[in-house]
Amino acid sequence: MSGQSITDRITAAQHSVTGSAVSKTVCKATTHEIMGPKKKHLDYLIHCTNEMNVNIPQLADSLFERTTNTSWVVVFKSLITTHHLMVYGNERFIQYLASRNTLFNLSNFLDKSGLQGYDMSTFIRRYSRYLNEKAVSYRQVAFDFTKVKRGVDGVMRTMNTEKLLKTIPIIQNQMDALLDFNVNANELTNGVINAAFMLLFKDSIRLFAAYNEGIINLLEKYFDMKKVQCKEGLDIYKKFLTRMTRISEFLKVAEQVGIDRGDIPDLSQAPSSLLDALEQHLASLEGKKVKDSTAASRASTLSNAVSSLANTGMSFTKVDEREKQAALEEEQARLKALKEQRLKELSKRPSFATTDTSPVSTTAACISTAPAIDLFSTPSFNCFRSDIHWNQPGEKKLTGGMNWQPKTAPSTTWNPVSMVQLYFILIKFMMTQPTMMYTQPVMRPSNPFGSVSSAQVQPLQSL
Repeated sequence: MSGQSITDRITAAQHSVTGSAVSKTVCKATTHEIMGPKKKHLDYLIHCTNEMNVNIPQLADSLFERTTNTSWVVVFKSLITTHHLMVYGNERFIQYLASRNTLFNLSNFLDKSGLQGYDMSTFIRRYSRYLNEKAVSYRQVAFDFTKVKRGVDGVMRTMNTEKLLKTIPIIQNQMDALLDFNVNANELTNGVINAAFMLLFKDSIRLFAAYNEGIINLLEKYFDMKKVQCKEGLDIYKKFLTRMTRISEFLKVAEQVGIDRGDIPDLSQAPSSLLDALEQHLASLEGKKVKDSTAASRASTLSNAVSSLANTGMSFTKVDEREKQAALEEEQARLKALKEQRLKELSKRPSFATTDTSPVSTTAACISTAPAIDLFSTPSFNCFRSDIHWNQPGEKKLTGGMNWQPKTAPSTTWNPVSMVQLYFILIKFMMTQPTMMYTQPVMRPSNPFGSVSSAQVQPLQSL
């Protein structure tokens, strides 16, 4: 199936009628089209997570509702959209997901509509498990491992021993869930699963970088730990070596599907002599007989191991910084394109400074330049008839004595008022009247803590 289905269009139309722009965009991002969610829809939803008047639970519920669909395409794209918002959206989105008792319940999902549905259903089950684990990890440590500060003064490098021993296993669980996606290059056959793989690839780089820094911190503290702590630390380090092998295989798949080699970090494993040194130190604490080793040789082994892991961390950091720079350049290019488009639109607008000698414009000019109208007098409208005027002769000079004459009222000759003059008097009068404003009460949501939708739906009045 390709293109938007009738169901997609009907659902989007329903959300348009109810005024829910968020739900409408979620629907458009998770259509039946066999392609990843469109960038414009993802960008809008990211913007929504940053708006305080947007109801985050409603946004999340809209995505959860789409995962109840029977089509693998809709469900997969719903998971991809959720993952995208967890990575690039406001932190309050992942905070809400972490606060929920249940998230995606897709462990038994199966699309039986065709062979492709069977294949993709397997990855949907694995992908949903990772997103659940990502939210659970946030709930346990109150931050996202893929976004923590790294470096010598980073979060994982400055943890104390007790907290470190509790935190690293949480990273391990999330890393296991990610690597359990377990996809081969020949299984990345469509735009939907490819979009999911790219998000997992980016998460794997940041997650393993934090994991690597936690191990460096662990090694630096190992020879000062108590016996029980050393035992936990040694078990953690052995699991780390196993996961380093698995992440190497995952990155090979990324290279096979065309991801630039410069975007794939190099992994440097610690020397095997380090594991021997760690095991011998624990054995000595347990009272077992071990090989004699000087403090100098032990310090040298530890230094070499930390140096190798630090090089791996730098490689991951460079890849991460390169991605951030690429994202910044893409955003700048987009803003430049929008600016050029805006200037182009402004240049196409018609100019209103041209001289217009049409009868309509001449009439309008007369109205705008006419003096204020006194309803008890008749002003001259020179624009139309110059012969319409007052005819009031001046008074004769009065003299005294025998030539005195009684004062008479001045005579006034009225010229007939033309219909054109009356017409414009009426227009001027109407233009000076105040405009009537009609207000309509705004409907308020019943829940004072809910969001105010951008469009209020008014009931239809019967004619």
